[in-house]
Amino acid sequence: MNAETTGSQQLLKESNRMSLVRQLCAQPGLSRADLASAVGLTKSTVSLLTRDLIAEGWLQEREVVATGDLGRRPTPLFIDPGRLLLLGAELDIESARVVATSLTGEVRAHAVANYGAGKSPKTCIAGLAAALLKLRRQLDADAHRIIGIGVGLPGGVDEARGILNFAPNLHWRDVPVGELLRDKLAGTALAEVPLFLQNEADVAALGELEFNPQPGDPLLYLSINQGVGAGVVVGGRLLTGSRGFAGEVGHMVLQLGGPLCSCGRRGCAEALIGPRAMLGLEPDTTPHAPMGELRERLEAGDAATAKAVRKAGNYLGMLLQNLASAYDPASIVIGGAVLELGDAFLQPALQTLAEYAAAARLEPPAVRVSAWGADAVAVGAAALARYRLTRPLLPALGGDEA
Repeated sequence: MNAETTGSQQLLKESNRMSLVRQLCAQPGLSRADLASAVGLTKSTVSLLTRDLIAEGWLQEREVVATGDLGRRPTPLFIDPGRLLLLGAELDIESARVVATSLTGEVRAHAVANYGAGKSPKTCIAGLAAALLKLRRQLDADAHRIIGIGVGLPGGVDEARGILNFAPNLHWRDVPVGELLRDKLAGTALAEVPLFLQNEADVAALGELEFNPQPGDPLLYLSINQGVGAGVVVGGRLLTGSRGFAGEVGHMVLQLGGPLCSCGRRGCAEALIGPRAMLGLEPDTTPHAPMGELRERLEAGDAATAKAVRKAGNYLGMLLQNLASAYDPASIVIGGAVLELGDAFLQPALQTLAEYAAAARLEPPAVRVSAWGADAVAVGAAALARYRLTRPLLPALGGDEA
């Protein structure tokens, strides 16, 4: 048997193993027989694979609940919530936020590294590596094994090459984040752990797909922080585009000749919706708008701030309408720091969206808020790791990722 044949068989075996894991993520409590039927494998194959997966920490058996029925009841299988963990990180303008999650998305630990605005890529990535290692030290090395690290980045990403193509709010271009981060982790407990990178809104969308499955396909995640981005999942697959720029909806132009955007164009959604727009700040002079100041002004009843927040919410409704027309999503999830502003920002958006839908005699798409709040991107980055690890036959990324 040649090496190519052996490699193909190993890949097929791994694909079959992970199909069992994904099935139990979606339908916990199946028996081996039910699992075999669900994934189309023989019972003997499933028995062998589940034995290995239990030993490795992916799955666990639980006691059968007595019902009084005659005969031996099949043993239910579940994802093991304790032994294997994922690390997820958000690399932001001023800080890196890191979480450790179970295979089913429960957050086990947090860490944050504050490095300040305007720092070089190497400085920020060193801060990220330090946060990841700090989090690893918080965990029991004997009881927990880290099997994947995901990182959400604020811009277009070439995941296959580990490169951040362009991050307007950081003013970074063609940064080899994967290489730099691996260098910082070399010789540490995380050196050999698989690493995955993707855009922040894309990973947040995967968080909804992997850890919070609700009816809705296509699913669209809209992330509103200093920038505005979207992640789109269609048929269980992440849509990234030919260059990794799919979902950069913050740079859709909503107003001809509008305010200057960080990307250099005018009238982009980010320049009309983001916190800088609400505070009347120019992107060239202030790379980061203080959310605390905006929230304090709003809570103090400042009329000008309330008007600016309402106007930004109306533009958000316009953007939601455009996205609904482009993707026809069954569900839209909104997340990001701007949600701290609450109904003052969201209600004008939902009202504008409803008015557009009513004018066309259509039902507006379902819109909900992310369940993970400030951790949405970091948790989503952990979901990216699970997404990639449990789909070994899926292409790494590229123009056919749709």
